[in-house]
Amino acid sequence: MKLLLLKISTLTLLLLFSVTFNEAPNDVQEFQGQAYYSSKSTMELGNWGARLSEAQKKQVQARLKNRLEKTYVLNFNKEESLFIEEDKLDAMSGATDSWGQNFTQGRQYKNVKENALVQSQEFYGKQFLVKDKLQAIDWKMGTESKQIGQYMCFKATASIPTAELTWYDFSWGELRKSQPKESDLADGDAEELEVNTTEVEAWYTPQVPVGHGPSEYWGLPGLILEVSAGNTTLLCSKIVMNPKETIKIEAPSKGKVITKSAYKETITEKMQEMRNNRGRRRG
Repeated sequence: MKLLLLKISTLTLLLLFSVTFNEAPNDVQEFQGQAYYSSKSTMELGNWGARLSEAQKKQVQARLKNRLEKTYVLNFNKEESLFIEEDKLDAMSGATDSWGQNFTQGRQYKNVKENALVQSQEFYGKQFLVKDKLQAIDWKMGTESKQIGQYMCFKATASIPTAELTWYDFSWGELRKSQPKESDLADGDAEELEVNTTEVEAWYTPQVPVGHGPSEYWGLPGLILEVSAGNTTLLCSKIVMNPKETIKIEAPSKGKVITKSAYKETITEKMQEMRNNRGRRRG
């Protein structure tokens, strides 16, 4: 069965290569596309939420809708992609969203040939330019398939360190976990910390033969149209192949150059500093 599926997929891929590139300009390097995604996230209210009425819960969800439901566009060619959140100014309006703006994903450029990530991040008015390697993903190819719009998609799964998917984000819970207690130390050495992972389910289509995908996801033999990870699902609603106007796919270039891990340390230290200052004022 797997051999038959592989043969069918290979034949489909070869046919679609010829169809796609015949429709594109003469120069294969000009092969371009745009994929539009919408994301939906659920929010766990925890013990605090248990004390709220159903009406209050709905009010909280409505207030945070712009942070739980977003739209993006992925511009791509054979080697590069640029992932951008749409209507960011509208999505970040209001006091609550102003706070969230500091921990959202910026413009993300990926180059699958050079294994390069360049992402612009703004944190409390300071601009950073995050440069790093692409997150390696050990995809497990499945045999399941389903139709998404006009595209036949195949399933792939992976287990990815959660920190690699949320390096631009912050939570007070993570801050508490990052500070080991004395009981956690043995002979002056910290015990090996457990690495939390997130199970990811992706659906890709060989009909668009590029290794791109939204957000941190990439590396499958076809464009990723749907991905579910944790409490968030990203779903492609429209694809435009070889648009009439040429798309400029350029890496962000402004900001202090920093790696992903160094950026995470920077915002964690800043948030710890803010907490300490708040505590001193109260004292």
